[in-house]
Amino acid sequence: MATKHQDSSLLEARRAQIKQPPFYKVLLLNDDFTPMDFVIVVLQRFFGMDREQATRIMLKVHTEGRGVCGVFARDVAATKVDQVTTFARSNQHPLACVMEEN
Repeated sequence: MATKHQDSSLLEARRAQIKQPPFYKVLLLNDDFTPMDFVIVVLQRFFGMDREQATRIMLKVHTEGRGVCGVFARDVAATKVDQVTTFARSNQHPLACVMEEN
């Protein structure tokens, strides 16, 4: 830490406290109509998962009602939610994708 003496007073450099921006979990929600294979495709396409990882998360969504796809900065999470929702609707599936603060 740098210090300077000036007119008998001591000046110290202070580091600014920078708060990390909040991160958001992107979640898929279970429904009774979206095929499991479609959920796997979504996880692979939009979240870069391999088939095994996508299958594990799809099963978690199916059994527990929701599953975390990833944790992202707010803008990235919002974009992922929009992309998944648009893709699901364009394929006529009611798959719900939401984000919540981590």
